Amino acid sequence: MSLIGAARRKGRGWPPAWRKTEPRKDYDVVIIGGGGHGLATAYYLAKLHGASRVLVLERGWLGGGNTGRNTTIIRSDYFLDASADLKEFSLKLWEDLSQDLNYNLMVSQRGYVDLAHSDGELEGFVLRANAMRLRGSDAEILDREALGKRVPQLNLDGATRYPIVGALVQERGGTVRHDAVAWGYARAASQCGVDIVEQCPVTGIGVDGQGVKSVITPKGEISTRRVLISVAGHSSVVAAMAGITLPLESLAVQAFVSEPVKPVLDVVVNYNAGLAYVSQTDKGELVLGGAVDPYNSYASRGGFRRIEDVVERAIAMFPFISKMRLMRQWGGIADIPMDGNAIVGPGTVDGLYLNAGWGYAGFKATPAVGWTMARTIASGETHPLLEPFSLSRFETGGLIDDAGAGPRPYAH
Repeated sequence: MSLIGAARRKGRGWPPAWRKTEPRKDYDVVIIGGGGHGLATAYYLAKLHGASRVLVLERGWLGGGNTGRNTTIIRSDYFLDASADLKEFSLKLWEDLSQDLNYNLMVSQRGYVDLAHSDGELEGFVLRANAMRLRGSDAEILDREALGKRVPQLNLDGATRYPIVGALVQERGGTVRHDAVAWGYARAASQCGVDIVEQCPVTGIGVDGQGVKSVITPKGEISTRRVLISVAGHSSVVAAMAGITLPLESLAVQAFVSEPVKPVLDVVVNYNAGLAYVSQTDKGELVLGGAVDPYNSYASRGGFRRIEDVVERAIAMFPFISKMRLMRQWGGIADIPMDGNAIVGPGTVDGLYLNAGWGYAGFKATPAVGWTMARTIASGETHPLLEPFSLSRFETGGLIDDAGAGPRPYAH
């Protein structure tokens, strides 16, 4: 028998990574959405707050939404306090998360380079870097010469359409294996007693005079007084089941990978003139991403216009990419509010909690959102790091219009 055949036969006896369960009739907390945020919240509810009756419902498979469709970047190089504080807390959690979950998440703090294309843009980066340092985070400003040494593959020809004049670098930024995040949190949550049910969409949310009372699924109605909606691009659809209208637009964000090649890029690089970012996986593929597609959609695919834009800018950064072939393309659905920042915390129905509007920034915030949302649900009091992201800010005018949060839908 071949080694591959023997491995396959042996693998048939492996136990599942998390328990396969059927939902009970009632739970203390039901989390709608089996992505990284939902699973992280379930894990911290069980581990840190002793919640033993927690259910995660996923309409497809775990991590099959935006968790498995993003470009795996982590960073905390934000300017405003609200975004920077939450992302910095998340970055600190990422650094020890493999040990905490006893699961190799392939955390690679290889560095994140944000390119400036004018002296004015670089001056803005200096302000952001100073704000980051004052908070105790790491940031460095590189001029063209220093940037050429840090990323020698970069095209620094001053005659290009968008010349590169310098960069902001956060060396603690980098990448994490996105699939492993879902699997690691799912296994750890299951070991703590959380029930996880896949292929079970929520078709309704029951509400009475006291607030939320149940979720309705093809497997029956499940009683609960606390529900978290954590479904990324479909947040508006699910929130509407409870009578809540969210100020969001849903747009496709595409990503691509090239054929695998030998190690050529040991850092994440972001091109700001129209937006394109490039990194290399441990398998050798180059991962490329860019701006959202310029039209609303719930289809996880996108169009050729954005492919051309991203590839054009990637080649401007690294001309050798022009000789490579794209191997595959996919899309995720980003739900983006008018200020480009998330909506996290209690909803307008008692017992209903929202985790929506992350746009580009959701993956990097995964552990921090799970940690703070778990405490918010368990205590009934919004965690201080989440207070700026409340839904009520759209009534009070306290918007978080943060440079670095990602493109706004109205900019396209």
